[in-house]
Amino acid sequence: MTVDIVGPFRLDGKVAIITGASYGLGVLFAEILASAGADVVVTARSVDKLADTAAIVEGLGRKCLSVGGDVTVYADCERVVAETMAMFGRVDILVNNAGWADGRLVRTEHCEPEMFAKMVNTDLTGLFYMTRAAAPDMLRGGGGSIVNLSSIFGNAGSENRTAGYFAAKGGVNQLTKLLACEWGDRGLRVNALAPNFFVSEMTRTLLEDSGMADWMRSRTPMRRMGELPELVGPLLFLASSASSFVTGTVLNVDGGWSASGGYAQNPQPWDDWNGDMGVPIGPSTSVAAAAGFPADGED
Repeated sequence: MTVDIVGPFRLDGKVAIITGASYGLGVLFAEILASAGADVVVTARSVDKLADTAAIVEGLGRKCLSVGGDVTVYADCERVVAETMAMFGRVDILVNNAGWADGRLVRTEHCEPEMFAKMVNTDLTGLFYMTRAAAPDMLRGGGGSIVNLSSIFGNAGSENRTAGYFAAKGGVNQLTKLLACEWGDRGLRVNALAPNFFVSEMTRTLLEDSGMADWMRSRTPMRRMGELPELVGPLLFLASSASSFVTGTVLNVDGGWSASGGYAQNPQPWDDWNGDMGVPIGPSTSVAAAAGFPADGED
């Protein structure tokens, strides 16, 4: 991707930390910030994959530091910041991108408690850990910009099911607003991006084949999903001085999804993926079926 960045969107002389930078949006965000002139620190659990992200950043003429770490381990977050300060002496931008969701999309009455806890621990607690580790140095340096990755599912309920993810992203939105209020007078801005589903060459076929693409288009006023280049402007706006008087905002990049109300008319395709885990529990549901066992007469 070739990105021409000008004016207040430039990040020359800035240092950015990006979590979850080994794949997906994390790689894209590293490329965007490096294209705007920032040196980049990339971190993720998959240390081997960080080398590919670092190569992209360095190919754009910027410095890149790769640090392995798990955002759910506070000591790892502290180490990422310590290594950043040792190499660059500053942290100007933090992009809290690391996250995880249960891709099975099972109904909540079937969701294992540990799966709920894992989503909240990664998507909310891990985000707080990284923020808590980086904020003191950012405040001492005069502020900067924190961009949290939220989701359209942090804004409202939906037929899409991942209870822990919804809870965590709703928490991200509220934490974003709290920290913006607490740190605004010291120059540290805190905002969030709330994307719809975005397609890439890796995910396009899966989304179309599964039926998810049709369902999301039926729910989105613009009747399509996002394309990755459409995240360039929103991320740079929040990360750069172009948004110098913006804090506490959850920026929806969603084709109008958050402005709409009601449910889609299309059926929910993921029920077909999940067998008994997609069957709603109600008055006529047997105890065996609710527990995931086959009904009488089934193999």
